[in-house]
Amino acid sequence: MKRAIVSVINDLVTDRRVDKTCNVLVQAGFDVLLIGRKLPDSLPLPQRAYQMHRMGLLFKRGPLFYMEFNIRLFFLLLFKKVELLYSNDLDTLLPNYLLSRMKSVSLVYDSHEFFTETPELVNRKFVQGIWKRIEKAIFPKLKDVITVNESISDLYYDLYGVKVNVVRNISLAPVYESIKSREELGLPENIPIILLQGAGINIQRGAEEAIEAMRYLDNVILLIIGSGDVIDILKHMKDEMGLGDKVIFLPKMPFDRLFHYTANATLGLTLDKDTNINYRFSLPNKLFDYINAGTPVLASPLVEVKKIIDKYQVGETIENHDPKHIAKRITEMISDNEKLKVYRQNCHKASEKLTWQNEQKVLMKIFEKYA
Repeated sequence: MKRAIVSVINDLVTDRRVDKTCNVLVQAGFDVLLIGRKLPDSLPLPQRAYQMHRMGLLFKRGPLFYMEFNIRLFFLLLFKKVELLYSNDLDTLLPNYLLSRMKSVSLVYDSHEFFTETPELVNRKFVQGIWKRIEKAIFPKLKDVITVNESISDLYYDLYGVKVNVVRNISLAPVYESIKSREELGLPENIPIILLQGAGINIQRGAEEAIEAMRYLDNVILLIIGSGDVIDILKHMKDEMGLGDKVIFLPKMPFDRLFHYTANATLGLTLDKDTNINYRFSLPNKLFDYINAGTPVLASPLVEVKKIIDKYQVGETIENHDPKHIAKRITEMISDNEKLKVYRQNCHKASEKLTWQNEQKVLMKIFEKYA
């Protein structure tokens, strides 16, 4: 059996795109090893159909972290027998590319976003320049590249003339005999719950405005589930504004558990701002999570997000990020039970078409060349 090694810079457990990719590799006949990193708050590694290895690093962020991770990854890959390397995002590409050349091993690159234009980089021109140089040096030489939507695929083609395959972050909806009730989850039973979930609740994703919008809403709960750079800021805002039980925070959790909370929400929020190219053309996992759970969506009108909402009629969009406006849109949606019912029905219909089974065909076609 041929060995495929998949590398990603996160802590493995909550990255569903990577998990689904690894499972497709297994289906294609590969023995799979997934490599990531261990964080202080990392969840225990679950039992999966492939092997996993997390590196404990001295540095947790900044240039030294990226340097340590890439050096450690290089030497880990150097001494492993492997027939296919699979690199997730630009921050793992350099060691994978070097090893693919040294060992004459095939390489597949999966760009989860338009990395060099993320908000963490756009105002740090020196650091951004380093990543751009790495990408420019390697990207045109790659044969099999994947990204998350057509807009980002087009951007890469315009930059490098490389055809990029599209595999969207569509959820693999779990099958349950029943969904846990709000009571079983410890949630209020007779009050609308507005949900914001994600493993990357970071700057410029509208989370601060969602918190502030709660000042203008009564008899509504904002439930925030996940992790990210602004979680501590959001908790501080909640306390400063005296929002009390109107805002509930839950930590990141495995998808099988998270799905029960998503299915119990009245509305799902995805409020990324159009402040950079990466967000402008993003297509967040949470959008498909909401749809698969039958939860209507309130979203910012980003290009790819609006395409999905308009095509499948699964929710509505905001016009701006003024907290009063967000509160008004939430009120309008949760006050119209008939419209919410239609949106839920449309979510269920859309989930029959927006399936991972369709998306994975692109991956399988690539992997079969190397199996």
